[in-house]
Amino acid sequence: MKLSSRTKILHAIVAISMILLLIIGIYMSENEVFALYPLHKSIGVIVFAFAMLRIIIRIKEGWPKVIGNASKAQMLMAKLVHWGLITLTALYPASGMMMSGGGGHGIYIFGVELLSSNYDDVTGKAMALNETVASIGHTLHEALTIVLILFVVVHIAGALKHHIFDKDETIKRMFSFR
Repeated sequence: MKLSSRTKILHAIVAISMILLLIIGIYMSENEVFALYPLHKSIGVIVFAFAMLRIIIRIKEGWPKVIGNASKAQMLMAKLVHWGLITLTALYPASGMMMSGGGGHGIYIFGVELLSSNYDDVTGKAMALNETVASIGHTLHEALTIVLILFVVVHIAGALKHHIFDKDETIKRMFSFR
């Protein structure tokens, strides 16, 4: 099965964006760099839209056929990683939006308000719109960080295995734009 150009482009946009957001998010969190939050959140909302489009196209086009020979265990691992990644590309940014929106911080794309913030006029602190939604979003966003990193590493390792050891066309199929 040949992959469409839009599939390849969306794969690149979502993959690069998710990896960059992971790096920025970990950096922000570990170093309390609050100034990066608006950028992180804006890109996250945009990535969510691209991820949803990618999921719709994946459903429409189907999953690509395996190139080369693989054991049943490898096939199962590949299927789990692909399903996991496609799920995480939607769930991870959605959990961030749940955390921000539910927590009263609003949802914005580079200053354009999608969901207004809810700050107390006296204290200046965000007042949760829905503490349960914010809490679930926070828990998911935090817990899924390591899961997403693991899945990305396994996915890249699998792609490199195909390219270096199996010497098949898997990577070329994803990154050729003729």
